[in-house]
Amino acid sequence: MWPSGTRCLTNCQHSKDRIVTHQCRRDCRQCLDIVQLGLTITLMRLTPMRLTPMRLLWPFLSLTVALAVTTPARADLHITRDHGGYVSEYKAKYERIRARHERVIIDGICNSACTLVFGIVPMNKICVTPRASLGFHQAYYDKAFTFGIKVTSAEGTSDLMSYYPSTVKDWIRRNGGLTTEMKKIKNGPELWKIVDPCPEDY
Repeated sequence: MWPSGTRCLTNCQHSKDRIVTHQCRRDCRQCLDIVQLGLTITLMRLTPMRLTPMRLLWPFLSLTVALAVTTPARADLHITRDHGGYVSEYKAKYERIRARHERVIIDGICNSACTLVFGIVPMNKICVTPRASLGFHQAYYDKAFTFGIKVTSAEGTSDLMSYYPSTVKDWIRRNGGLTTEMKKIKNGPELWKIVDPCPEDY
């Protein structure tokens, strides 16, 4: 289509009398329309070829993005030096970990309210390293409200015990129950009766 349109345009521009008549103008416009149409059709034919690789890649990109959004990244909790705190805060934290199906690796000190992990997170999601150490004691009120004096709470202690699994309760009973003094378990057979050691690849 292009050569014929080009010849038509050339003939019109280089007529013998070099006078551009109305008919010639119309012919020129038609020629230009033909050339423009030829370019449009050619571009339409070429465009899909240039877009094909991206179109083929797009579903894979969409799938990758979807997987990145729907698949949560694992964020295991490593406990190395936790001396406890407010019971309500630890309950909320461990409930979030349980909901996300995350693991808890006790790799150091876990005392007081930290030990609530055994009553909230599934035991098959918890393990201990040789550096692990657990500490249990009675619950007591915030010293900010008791003029700096440690005042134990029977209700708080009962609530704490209600969360512990039977293995923890048995150890506490064998060791005189919860008192104001910290009672600790370190790495060894006694600890392994409560929670499994971590595999070497943890």
